[in-house]
This record gives sequence, C-alpha cells and structure tokens, in this order.
Amino acid sequence: MKLSTQIYFPTFPKFFKWIWNSLIKPIGWFILITFAVGAGNILSLYLSASDDGSSGDETAISEDGSATTAEGTEACNIATIRMDGDVLPYYGANYDGSGNEPVYAIDPESSLAMIKEAEGNPEIKGIISIINSYGGEGSAASTIANALKRSNLPTVSYIRSAGTSGAYLIATGANTIIASPWADVGGIGVTMSYVQNVEQNKKDGLDYVPLSVGKFKDAGDPNKPLTYEERSLFERDLKIFHKEFIKEVAENRKLSIDEVAKVADGASMPASLALENRLIDQIGDEETAKSWFALELKMPKEEVVFCE
Repeated sequence: MKLSTQIYFPTFPKFFKWIWNSLIKPIGWFILITFAVGAGNILSLYLSASDDGSSGDETAISEDGSATTAEGTEACNIATIRMDGDVLPYYGANYDGSGNEPVYAIDPESSLAMIKEAEGNPEIKGIISIINSYGGEGSAASTIANALKRSNLPTVSYIRSAGTSGAYLIATGANTIIASPWADVGGIGVTMSYVQNVEQNKKDGLDYVPLSVGKFKDAGDPNKPLTYEERSLFERDLKIFHKEFIKEVAENRKLSIDEVAKVADGASMPASLALENRLIDQIGDEETAKSWFALELKMPKEEVVFCE
C-alpha cells in the first residue's frame, strides 16, 4: 500500500470567503484577531529597525574605548592615558572631603589599572600617555614609569605642555618620548622646600611648644627655626633621592649616569634642548606618534586610531 500526502493551498478569495463565513462563529473572530495582532507586531518591528538607522554591520564605541565605531570608520586600537596635574602618592589624595570636584591629578592606582586594561584588550595594539604635568611624588612616578616599561605593548609618551620632575620620570618608562616644540621637559631634581612661619607667629603672638621624642622628630616643622643639623639631615636625603632619580632616568633612556647628571641640575628646558641632550626622541605632536606606531606595528598610518 502506498502512502501519500496532498497539501491543499486555497486561493485567497476562497480563504477570505471562509473567514467571512466563519465570523458568525466565535472561532472566526479569534482567527481574525490573531492574524491582525501578528501582522501588527511584524510591522512594528520593521519600523523600529528602520527608524534607528542601524544595521547588523554597525557597532558603537564601548565605555572603555575599545569597541568599533560605525560603518566606514576604523576601530580604535591605541589606548590613551592622560597624565594631567600633580603626581600624587595614592588614589584619592586630591579629594579634600568637601564634596567638591577634585583637581586633575595622576596617581599610581588609576594609571596602572588603565595600563592593565589596555594590555588585556585584544583590540588594543599600543598605549600613548599624554603628559601635562610639572611632577610630584617620586615613588608614584617611578611606579607608573616601571609599569609602562614592563608593558607588552608598544608605548609612547607624548609631552604636550609639560613633563618635568616626576612627570618626566613617568615619560621615560615609554619606548619613545615625543614632545611638542612648546613643551617644558626635564627638571631632574628633588625638593623639600617649605615656608617657615616663625616670624609671622611672633607678630601674631603665637608660641611654638616642642613636644616630641627623638632629636629630629619635629625637624621641618614650619613653626620652628631649622637648625644646622636638621638642614644637613634633609640635604643628605635629597642627595640620595637625586641619585636615584638620575639612575632611573639613565636606565630608562639607555644613557650613562654622567650624561644624565650633566643636565640633572633641576632646571627644565624646551623640547629642542631636551632633544639635544637625548632626554626625548622626537619633536612633534599626536600625528608624529601615529607615525611611530605605524612603523612599530607595521601597519598603515591611517589605521592607527587613538581611543578617546
């Protein structure tokens, strides 16, 4: 015995005649309403897709700056880390507890987190740190410089307005340093200077009451005169920190100790002099940095896109 199945497709006039004749029955109304709702939902979805102008080929930049832009543009592939303001020893040191917005600052926790995030993103091919800072705390600067130096990504430090003292130390951690021709660079020195209030306190009728254990425990208190022994103590420490500063710059820049010591008088200099003294590698701008990345990554310059 042969089994067969025949499927009957009624013509549209017969189909609607069947619907019309069925309307006198509850099942007919149910079929009609279901058909209308389904058609309305399909039309609504179509119109929504058309209104937002999107398509399956378009994506948007994510909050971490690592996704792609809309169709016709390139994905960003160079992480941008902005180094603006004073270099502070820890995250939150620029908050005064008043609830006011803190001033721009650089801290090791935030900087290291951004470097680590960039290294963990497969879309990111390099890191540029844009520096506008006159320096700050030495240990924090050294920590950030070392993180840049250890990065498995190509790194550029671009000194836009200033990269002096601790900020210059940060810059030396990158594979190359580019500076604007207007940039202030260097400032390899250490300071502990402060304002002494002794004479002002006398005018105001204030007396300093020393209460400390340990000969030098209150050394450097601005309300008491600095003794010769205290000054010698501070100058001893400053020399040690200065030697460490020179050593780290020499190592990072692949220079001799003598080469760095020659310009380590604490003075900063324009980018042109910094280039002569090998404190930087090029004078330029962001486009110069893109050219460097293009050579390093062996890709066309137009494919180098900074994440903003």
